Amino acid sequence: MEKNSKIYIAGHLGLVGSAIHKNLISKGYSNFIFKSFEELDLRNQKEVLDFFRSEKPEYVILAAAKVGGIVANNKYRADFIYENLMIQNNIIHSSYLTAVKKLLFLGSTCIYPKECPQPMREEYLLTDILEYTNEPYAIAKIAGIKMVESYNLQYGTNFISVMPTNLYGPNDNFDLEKSHVLPAMIRKIHIGKCLELNNWEQIRLDLEKRPIEKVSGNSSKDEIIIILNRYGISRIGDNVQVEIWGSGKPMREFLWSEDMADACVFLMERIDFKDVTPTNSSEIRNTHINIGTGKEISIKELAITIQNAIGFKGELFFNSTKPDGTMRKLTTVNKLNSLGWKHSVELDEGISKIYNWYLS
Repeated sequence: MEKNSKIYIAGHLGLVGSAIHKNLISKGYSNFIFKSFEELDLRNQKEVLDFFRSEKPEYVILAAAKVGGIVANNKYRADFIYENLMIQNNIIHSSYLTAVKKLLFLGSTCIYPKECPQPMREEYLLTDILEYTNEPYAIAKIAGIKMVESYNLQYGTNFISVMPTNLYGPNDNFDLEKSHVLPAMIRKIHIGKCLELNNWEQIRLDLEKRPIEKVSGNSSKDEIIIILNRYGISRIGDNVQVEIWGSGKPMREFLWSEDMADACVFLMERIDFKDVTPTNSSEIRNTHINIGTGKEISIKELAITIQNAIGFKGELFFNSTKPDGTMRKLTTVNKLNSLGWKHSVELDEGISKIYNWYLS
């Protein structure tokens, strides 16, 4: 890419898109196209194609997606498969029709089987059944990988796919119903600490910024206590307890979002589809690239690490009646490392950074 290349980032306001935008700016890129959801409905085929024909982007980063944690994935199954398929189908096809020079499609490591051998290699895709709770989302992302490969093989496009592990960082989603595990823990344990200190000013400020089911900072104390209890933040006697879903035993890998962004820009600048295509096989598969750290931590250890970082003295209650999800999801990042990129932010540092960002 040239510094003045016209770059369209789909999903520029989200965790992934905003991190990539920030990284591109730091490297001297300046010619961006942005459209909010109100300006462009990516689920609408005609709107998307008209946009591509009008704006003619040279490079496309497909970071737009409907995302969420285990609760949202399981509850809104139809929304997750429909909206993600529509978004990626429209953008990938329009990129082909308007001769986009290069496209980066972002998926997720939930594409791998529920009982996938660990660590997860790219070639383990489609070797067994998926985790049930996020199956619709995973199927949509697998379709995106195959669409990218198929357009490259049939039409000679230069599209690549990356599968980041669990991400966290600035502009993350802290909605307690729809967020991923790490930001949800950050918020719940932060509110737990405020409740522990009877710091109602901070609790109301938090709810003013991010209401929970329409309960805001202006709601009564009784309303706030009820909604916090519903989401597992409660005072029991003299102690404050924060509920964590599941047994705490599952292992997860976490990547700082700005590291992920750096990997994506690195690949956009230096790696083409031909660089990840086997030369000695008649079947072209698994050309996607895992992005991660290759390191894992249990949910229990993660919760304790966040508890210590925030300074919460209360109890963490692991509710084993709630689903654990996949027990392990560790990626192999050998392919990415061999291409010349490695992560730089370790988890302890990242947790401090994201908590400070949340407070600010």
